[in-house]
Amino acid sequence: MDAIKKRQLVAAAAAVYRYLRSEEEQQLVMAAVSQRRSAPAVGAASLWSASGRQAVMEMRRLLQLRMIR
Repeated sequence: MDAIKKRQLVAAAAAVYRYLRSEEEQQLVMAAVSQRRSAPAVGAASLWSASGRQAVMEMRRLLQLRMIR
């Protein structure tokens, strides 16, 4: 094998290695992001939020029935 073909082979192997390495890193980052998003929100089921949601739903129902204008 002459020197040029050997260098081309080494360059191709290095490019493939870099590509695979970047894909692995990207998968790790995506896994970390999805784990952070899947954590439940703290205090999401408080009585104040449930009461506010209920009031909004009641107002929407009244508007749909045209009870208030």
